[in-house]
Amino acid sequence: MSTRGATLRAPAETARAENPRPSSARLPLVVHVLALGTFLMGTTEFVVAGLLPEIAGDLRVGVARTGLLITVFAVGMIVGAPLMAMLTLRLPKRLTLVLALGVFAAGHVVVALGSGFTLLLAARFLTAIATGAFWAVANVAAAHAAGPAARSRALGIVGAGAMLANVVGVPLGAFAGQLMGWRGPFWALAAASAAAIALIARTVPHDGGDRRTVSVRSELTALRSGRLWMVLAACATTTGGVLAAYSYIAPLLTDRTGLAAGLVPLVLVGFGLGALGGSIIGGRLGDRRPHAVTVIAAAGAALLLPALVLLAGSAPATVVLVVLLGFFGLGANPVLMALAVRYAGQAPTLASALTVSAFNLGTAVGSWAAGLTLDSGLGSTGPAVVGTAIAALTLIPTTAIALTRSD
Repeated sequence: MSTRGATLRAPAETARAENPRPSSARLPLVVHVLALGTFLMGTTEFVVAGLLPEIAGDLRVGVARTGLLITVFAVGMIVGAPLMAMLTLRLPKRLTLVLALGVFAAGHVVVALGSGFTLLLAARFLTAIATGAFWAVANVAAAHAAGPAARSRALGIVGAGAMLANVVGVPLGAFAGQLMGWRGPFWALAAASAAAIALIARTVPHDGGDRRTVSVRSELTALRSGRLWMVLAACATTTGGVLAAYSYIAPLLTDRTGLAAGLVPLVLVGFGLGALGGSIIGGRLGDRRPHAVTVIAAAGAALLLPALVLLAGSAPATVVLVVLLGFFGLGANPVLMALAVRYAGQAPTLASALTVSAFNLGTAVGSWAAGLTLDSGLGSTGPAVVGTAIAALTLIPTTAIALTRSD
C-alpha cells in the first residue's frame, strides 16, 4: 500500500507553483499524519500474509483459499479508489478522510467478530473500499501541502507509512496472532483507526470542498494521456510481481528455506525495512531523476525474484534477497504516483485514485495467480516464479516513459 517532477497547475496550488518551496525544506506535519493513516492501511492489507496458517486452521479452509482475503482486499481497492474519488470529489478532503477511517474501523470490527469465511471476505471488501478512498485523497492532500518542489518526497513519506507497516504493523500482527489468536490484530486496528479519526480531524486543513463545477466527463479527460496509461501499467506490474511472491512468503520460508514459523515475522520486518528505505530514498531521488528511479527499480525487482527461486534453499541468501526485494520492488511507487498525477493535468485526485487501483490490480492478479501455483509442481517457489514474469513486464512501460518524456 502511494510527486511529479513538473508543476501541477491545479487552481488551489497556483500560488505554490509560482513559489515552490525548496525540496530540502521540512515537510508539513499533515504529511506525517497522513502517513500514519497509510500505516494502518498497509498493516491491514498484508497482516493476513503473516496469519494465513492461523486463519485457515480456525475457519477450516485451505491456505490457498485463505489467501483470497488478500486478493479480495486488492479488488476492493481497485473498485473503491476511483469510484470514491469521483463520488467525494466535491467534499472537503478532511471529511472524506474521516468518513473513510470510520468505515475502515467498522470493517475491522466485523472481521474480528465474524466466524464465516464469506462474511470475512465481504468485510474485507468493504474495508478495502474505504482504504482506497483514504489513500487517493491522502496522496492529493499531501502533495498540495508539500508544494511542487517536494511532491515526490511527500508522497514518499505517505507511502513510507505503508512500508513501515511491513516493518512494525505486519510483524507485530503476526506475533500477536500467534500468541493471542488471529482476531486480536483486527481488534487493535479497529481501535487505532478510531483514534486516528480525531488526529486527522485536527491536523488536515478544512478546504471547503471543490467549489468548481465538476463533471465526470471533465475528470475523465485525464484518461486521454498515453503516458498516464504507461505509468498505470508500471504500477500494476511492479506491485503485482513483488506481492505475488510476498503474499505467500511464509510457505516459502518454512517449507523450502527451512525457517521455523516463529522466525517468519522477523523476515517480514526485513522486507518492510527494505521497502521503507526504498520508498523514502526513491521519493527523494524521484524529484530529480524520476525516470532513472523507475527503470532501475524495475530491473532490480526483475533480477531479485528469480534469484529468490534459485537460492531459496539458503536461509541467509533468502533473507538478504527478501530485504532487497522490498527496497527495489516498492521503492519506485511514490515516483510512479507523482508521474501519474503530473500526466493527468487537471485531474489529480482521479489520477491518484487510478494509481491505487493499478497497484491493487497487480496485487489481486499476482496473488491469485501465485496461489494457484502452490498446488503445482513448483510448490512454495511458484509465487516467486509468477512474480518474476510479472515484474519483468515493468521494464516495458518504464523504459517507454523514459524515452518519450518531455522535459
